Amino acid sequence: MSLVSLSNVSVRYGRLTAVRGVTFTLAEGEILFITGPNGAGKSSLLRAIAGVTPPAGGRIDFADHDITGRAPEDIARLGLSMVPEGRDVFGSLTIEENLMVGTGMHARERSWKARAANELEAVYATFPILKERRHTQAGLLSGGQQQMLVIGRALMTNPRLVAIDEPSLGLAPNITDQVYERLITLRAERRLTLLIVEQSSTRAMMVGGRMMLMRGGEILLDGDARALGQSEAMQAAYFGYGEH
Repeated sequence: MSLVSLSNVSVRYGRLTAVRGVTFTLAEGEILFITGPNGAGKSSLLRAIAGVTPPAGGRIDFADHDITGRAPEDIARLGLSMVPEGRDVFGSLTIEENLMVGTGMHARERSWKARAANELEAVYATFPILKERRHTQAGLLSGGQQQMLVIGRALMTNPRLVAIDEPSLGLAPNITDQVYERLITLRAERRLTLLIVEQSSTRAMMVGGRMMLMRGGEILLDGDARALGQSEAMQAAYFGYGEH
């Protein structure tokens, strides 16, 4: 069953076209890596899907709803949570306050408070270090702990799809391993769909699933992550071999 569908989606910033007529579908429960060099359009595509950047053309559907150009909060209510590049925690707030931000304004209502409490305990069960340090200011956490925090914040709305922009950015390899181990566990436990932007194809090969290579705002390759990652076509497309 298709959860996400893009048809001829383009993203522009003034005269600059960052994404050029991208079309693909993402099945429910799938894990999809979008990889490619700097400036390929990966993050722009992710922001368009999440509603952060309105597409200049094309159509985006999520969970049988046309979400093209809709506000991020409207898309989030349908079950799509985004973890932005650079983690973007509220440094002066505690871990628990950061997590409660993820529930939205509805947390003021009694029924939502009860649900938020349940989600909070589920996040703490997934990331015990966050519970141990729940009264610590988020700005004092390590990079790995901040990444766990923003993933936890994304989970507070009980999403169907989590879109993550460069989860390994600035992290040591062993910390990146831990983050991905949690993501794969969460996918199995919560039946999540994962859409992950990673500049390097190596992580996609290690984790497995599906991988798309973007370059120049277009999708050049799409297939099994491990098979594509080891192919000569992948290297040629990534580095632009054979272009004139």
